[in-house]
Amino acid sequence: MRIRFASRCRSCAVRLAGASALTGILVSLFPATPALATAPAAVARAHPYAAHVVEAAQRFGIPEAWIWAVMRAESNGDPAAISRAGAMGLMQIMPGTWAGLTARYGLGDNPWDVCANIHAGAAYLREMVDRYRDLSTALAAYNAGPGRVDDWRQRGRPLPAETIAYVAKLAPALGTSGIASPAVVPAVPRAPAAPSWRDAGLFVLRGDGALGGSETATDPGPVAQPDDIASAPVPSPSGLPPRHSSPGLHGLFVPLSGRSEQ
Repeated sequence: MRIRFASRCRSCAVRLAGASALTGILVSLFPATPALATAPAAVARAHPYAAHVVEAAQRFGIPEAWIWAVMRAESNGDPAAISRAGAMGLMQIMPGTWAGLTARYGLGDNPWDVCANIHAGAAYLREMVDRYRDLSTALAAYNAGPGRVDDWRQRGRPLPAETIAYVAKLAPALGTSGIASPAVVPAVPRAPAAPSWRDAGLFVLRGDGALGGSETATDPGPVAQPDDIASAPVPSPSGLPPRHSSPGLHGLFVPLSGRSEQ
């Protein structure tokens, strides 16, 4: 697999001549940077990575300008770049992401290989575009990871400032929009503590048999419960002690009606 992919990468230069016209069109339609947008197409084709970019763009069906833009933002064209998090090469591919991409697309076993790394970045960018159907969101996922983007879209968790700046940097050159930081989701208020019996007024037994408070007692109202408590299963009636078995009930409460308990 490694030999076959390496041979295909070496043939990129041969196929570059046939794809030169397409390169010029895509660079003009999707400029990677303002400088490339105004430069002749031959300048982009003369770049040492150009053949690999052309082939990766054709293989994964994305504009070359997307690859150039991501490469420039991720590594500034340094094939030996490595991030503090461990992202590797021109397209800054994480080790776990690389493992999945090379298994799916047969990229070989060397993530530092220029051709393989460019193909990996193009493949990953295409997967993110297919997943979100939006270039700006795909760029955010390329930078922060799809899990973080899913949290942003589904739960309102703010994206990192780095990711928002990353998309804003690439968006103008690629003809897309930036991503605004969503409003911070308000914190869920903590449930109030249950009132202590020490704070309650004197309880009496009303004439209808129900328990009630004195005239000065206040009703605290329903107490909000945390999710783990509110969702706990309610014991079945058979598991609860009978109400009349409460010890000392009649000795503690005074009937309001003046009648003695039977």
